Amino acid sequence: MKQFMKNYRMSLLLLLSVLLGGGLGMVMGPEAKVLEPLGQIYLNLMFTLIVPLVFFSITASIANMNAMNRLGKIIINIAVIFSATALLSGVLSILGVFIFNPTKGLEEGTISKILSSSGEEIVAEAEQLSLPQQLVNTITVGDFSELFSRSKMLPLIIFSVMFGIAIVMVGEKAKPVKDFVNAASEVLMKMIKIIMYYAPIGLGCYFASVIGQLGAQILEGYLRVFLLYLGLSIINYFLFFSIYAYVAAGKLGVKTFWQNAIAPTVTALATCSSAATIPVNLQATKKIGVPKDIAETVIPLGVNTHKDGSVIGGVLKVVFLFGLFGKDIDNFGAILSILAVGFLVGAVMGAIPGGGLIGEMLIISIYGFPPAALPVIAVISTIIDAPATVLNSTGNTVCAMLAARFVDGKKWLQKAS
Repeated sequence: MKQFMKNYRMSLLLLLSVLLGGGLGMVMGPEAKVLEPLGQIYLNLMFTLIVPLVFFSITASIANMNAMNRLGKIIINIAVIFSATALLSGVLSILGVFIFNPTKGLEEGTISKILSSSGEEIVAEAEQLSLPQQLVNTITVGDFSELFSRSKMLPLIIFSVMFGIAIVMVGEKAKPVKDFVNAASEVLMKMIKIIMYYAPIGLGCYFASVIGQLGAQILEGYLRVFLLYLGLSIINYFLFFSIYAYVAAGKLGVKTFWQNAIAPTVTALATCSSAATIPVNLQATKKIGVPKDIAETVIPLGVNTHKDGSVIGGVLKVVFLFGLFGKDIDNFGAILSILAVGFLVGAVMGAIPGGGLIGEMLIISIYGFPPAALPVIAVISTIIDAPATVLNSTGNTVCAMLAARFVDGKKWLQKAS
């Protein structure tokens, strides 16, 4: 129990603060808006860190990849496998949204008036741009100084990736730069941890303000999101993982996977941490018969980059905000857009520390939602944390099997036996 409380302490504290804030908002009604400044303090503290955090954390992650050069073939296969499973998870979540829309019944457009007086104008302006213009404005800026704005998240990410690659290519001469970005990334993550001590107060107060003005309808929306996520997680866990195991090694692969999948699953639920499942996943892949060099590459790398659960969460966050702001999702362009952003939020943002926060900022930046929408989708991250961890971490085991299949051939499992 002590270990459980230690691992879930912050998640439970945030959830409790949100529940208390929601209850306070219901009691106070519109007058709960008086608590909003306390929430705004938290938002402003986080926003001031977001740009340097993105740059240093992404750059450091890319710069530290030079040790994996000898594993080129394995890395290429891992990249394809992780991307394919993330894409399938995204498609599943899109289908789930159309079958069970979590924002059905919510009053459209109400939240834009509450969160920002200019929120609807921002969204309308974004909708007026053509697709090529949106693409250009989304991934590039015309001046280096514009990268220092949190409204230009994707261009900053692209610049950071290029900078990290350049550090790797320069090699030993760039070691001082590499050491600096690693140290800066650690310092910024420590600052995030310091600010998180205030998060329960900030999120609780801001949520009280939102609930006080929106009423119980948004709580119903969160319940719908959780139930939908739970359903999608069950499908992904039992059906998709079985299919992946079958592709990896046929019927024997399915049997062997499920014989060894329970330990990583239980560990993920108990710790709510993909990193904490690394030893258990390595043990499971060893029992299955995955070659050691493949397992020891896939599992640690998967902790940061294999985020099927986060992709589903990213899609649901975008859809949730679409519903609250009254934006249409019933057209092909919107579906592709949501799928692409969900993929980016889950698969790419999972590769860096603090990726959840940065992914949520990316959603807001791309679609032009007001910054105050951040706490609204941050609540979703909290309530889906446990099932998302299960999909992310246990999925690493079956992905290791897929990597063995494509690196060592169809008969890899028989050879291991």
